[in-house]
Amino acid sequence: MTSNDLLSKSERIALGDIALEADLAHIAQALVARGWMLATAESCTGGLIAGACTDLAGSSRWFERGFVTYSNAAKSDLLGVPVALIETHGAVSEAVARAMAEGAVARSLAQVSVAVTGVAGPGGGSADKPVGTVSFGWSVEGVVRSEVVRFDGDRAAVRSATVKHALERLATWLESGLRTA
Repeated sequence: MTSNDLLSKSERIALGDIALEADLAHIAQALVARGWMLATAESCTGGLIAGACTDLAGSSRWFERGFVTYSNAAKSDLLGVPVALIETHGAVSEAVARAMAEGAVARSLAQVSVAVTGVAGPGGGSADKPVGTVSFGWSVEGVVRSEVVRFDGDRAAVRSATVKHALERLATWLESGLRTA
C-alpha cells in the first residue's frame, strides 16, 4: 500500500505537508497491517491530530476515536488521569501525557494512542513551562513512551508543530516496530 493508495490528490493538497502525508501513510499502513486501531487524546491541539488522521479516506479502518480533553476535569473524567497526578506534576507534564496515552487505550478499542498536552499560547506559560512547551505520550500495545518538546512561534505554529511531531514520532515507532516484529 502506498500513500497514493490512501490519499486522493485533493486530500494531499488539503494536508499541505508532504512529510505529514508520508507519516500518515506509514501510520495507516502499519496499523492496517496489524489490525490495530488508533485513539488520540488531545489538549492543546483541540482535535487537530484526529482531524489530520480522519482527513484520509479509509481512516475508519485504523482510526478508532479521539478524545479532546482540554480541561483538567476532562482529562480525569474521560481518560482516567488521576487528579493527584495533575496536581503534583501539572497538566503539561510527561506524567500526565503518559497517563493520557494509557487512558486513551484503556477507554477505547484501540491498541495504539498518541496524547498531547501543552502551552500553545499566547498566554499561560511560566518560567518552568514557557509558551511552546508540549508534553507527548504514545502507547503501542502497552508500551508507553513520552517526551517534552518546546516549539517556537505563535499559537498556530505551536499547534501545527505539535501535530506534525506527534505523528512523525508515531510513524517512526510503528515503522521500527514492524522491522523488528
